[in-house]
Amino acid sequence: MVNFMLMITAELENLTNLQPQDGCDDPNFSYLFKLKCGRCGELSQKETCVVLNDTVPLPVGKSTTHLIQKCKFCGRDGTVTMIEGKGKPLTQEISESGKYAPLMLFDCRGYEPVDFVFGDGWKVESLEGTKFENVDLSSGEYAEYDEKGECPVMISNLRATFEVTK
Repeated sequence: MVNFMLMITAELENLTNLQPQDGCDDPNFSYLFKLKCGRCGELSQKETCVVLNDTVPLPVGKSTTHLIQKCKFCGRDGTVTMIEGKGKPLTQEISESGKYAPLMLFDCRGYEPVDFVFGDGWKVESLEGTKFENVDLSSGEYAEYDEKGECPVMISNLRATFEVTK
């Protein structure tokens, strides 16, 4: 069992608290990434989607997981289970320090997650308190104008990585 923490960072201009629409444990937020087989090293050709609300029963026992997938190359089964309560929004302070914010923890057995894809369903707020909802980050950036703060706001240079955690 290996746990991988999805870590994100970006340049936030006049913005803070970047996170999924209903918070870091948003039950309907889609996490898209590729999977690398732990046995043969084969990388999935398409992104895999996992959502907290979507669970499947494990073949043995009574517990559930968020994904069971067979490697197309070697045939090995692997699972990905999401662990709630470990994520934090990306704040302007974290962004300015050049650090990454933890978003979601994944318990991966037989696979390693790689190449997270930013999509839609994000929210962020301006330093003046204006909320921007259903933000689409699939283009790699976001720009808007904050009427309340009378200033431009922008998200750019989005980056994500998966870190092994204990």
